[in-house]
Amino acid sequence: MQKRILYQILPRLWNNSSHFTGKFSGIDAETLDYLSSLGVTDVWYTGIIRHATLCREDGCTPSDKAFVKGDAGSPYSITDYYDVNPYLADNHEERMSEFEDLIRRTHAAGMRVIIDFVPNHVSRDYSSHIKPSLGEGDDTSVHWAPGNDFFYYPGQPLVLPEGRFYPENPAKASGNCFSSHPGINDWYDTVKLNYCDFHTATWDKMYGILRFWAGKGVDGFRCDMVELVPPAFFQWVIRRIRQEFPDLTFIAEVYEPNQYRFYRDEVGFDLLYDKSLLYDTLRAITEGKTPASDITGVWQRLGDLQPTMLNFLENHDEQRIASDFFAGKAENGMAALAVSLLLNTAPFMLYFGQEAGERGMDDEPFSGINGRTSIFDWWKPEGIMELCRWIHTGKGMNPDRLAVLARYRELLKLVTEREAFGSEGKTYDLCYCQEEGEFDRNSLFAFLRGVGEEVFLIVSNFSEGDRTACIRIPSEAADFFPEAGLPDRITVEIKGKDDTLIGLSGETRRP
Repeated sequence: MQKRILYQILPRLWNNSSHFTGKFSGIDAETLDYLSSLGVTDVWYTGIIRHATLCREDGCTPSDKAFVKGDAGSPYSITDYYDVNPYLADNHEERMSEFEDLIRRTHAAGMRVIIDFVPNHVSRDYSSHIKPSLGEGDDTSVHWAPGNDFFYYPGQPLVLPEGRFYPENPAKASGNCFSSHPGINDWYDTVKLNYCDFHTATWDKMYGILRFWAGKGVDGFRCDMVELVPPAFFQWVIRRIRQEFPDLTFIAEVYEPNQYRFYRDEVGFDLLYDKSLLYDTLRAITEGKTPASDITGVWQRLGDLQPTMLNFLENHDEQRIASDFFAGKAENGMAALAVSLLLNTAPFMLYFGQEAGERGMDDEPFSGINGRTSIFDWWKPEGIMELCRWIHTGKGMNPDRLAVLARYRELLKLVTEREAFGSEGKTYDLCYCQEEGEFDRNSLFAFLRGVGEEVFLIVSNFSEGDRTACIRIPSEAADFFPEAGLPDRITVEIKGKDDTLIGLSGETRRP
């Protein structure tokens, strides 16, 4: 079975060269053919559900500028769980039909559709046009009550940071803090929903939301900040929704490694973000802050959790590899890419434009220059613009970006076409048995990946300089892959911040 490859894309910023914003229709046949050619199995469409924005065009109702982050607004400040953003449609009155068309196109191209489920918080002005609004009938004279959707501060008006004013009295608790005075780094554009540790009316409302989108053909949900919502809710809702939609995928944005097993085995999530272990370790190694040998401790700690972790090097929260805040250029992330993509059977996620070296170094109005592609601004990121032009015309992308894309294609092709990197492929970490002076554990990480007679040696060099290493392959590894006929040793030369991959069955790439 092929490894799952997820592709996170913000339609607002895709194929928007001739529009104020990208549209559902911009995820066209050429785009989907391109994603399919990368081996993508699941497309995570970010920013679909209607959220707070300052936009006054295309059928949008602007929210109050006092709390909206950026002109575009945050995709995680939901104003209507049962609607899609009007600005994404060519005809805003047909916006749901246009999204349903996108789902059908994606399925026809052989890929699953993932969207966000944001259960912890909503926009300060949440008001559904389709279903009864949250907060109706709440007792605002108390901080908390079992039947309330929100938490209140009786007698205390909302005080927003930087002197902003929004008439909310009593104040509601914000998405990430229990206070009537949220700070500038808080999620002050949102209010927290009331779940408690037992079944409340909020639980039933959230179930209805999941059922609505699953009924549209959505195949899975990336669940936002699950650790801020009682696990009992997810246990209940995942079990219940799967009675009708048994094949739904639930992905947990979870950050506490000690809770990984609980969220998989007890709560029922299919995939878990591996931010706090593999991502953080690979980034620290790439930046020269920790030795490459730390990767061994990561996979050992994860153990049998590895197949259900979601590996990645970029997403909307993290800084771009090619940014000045991370690796400086996309090429410097290739050693980390080889490990994240090839080390095990875990699914791997790409963030749109990553494979073409998008740098995230634009000076966006709200986000500024921070190494991220803004989710708050109307913008046209250079690397993504070039990638879209190239997909549709075969032209317009500079040679450096094309070289990065070629490397990504090369590695992705391995996981889609070679059994050694499929779900049956096994991994053998070689670092423990290498000899001092012949192998630098600070900068090099080496492992075998294979099945049957097909075995590959992967060596990642996280240092700036080129390295020559004599890789010892112990008898235990030969026993692990008895059909491969492995050599005792092999000498490799690896460029700085790069990887080398050698097929020990006779095929060689970048020796």
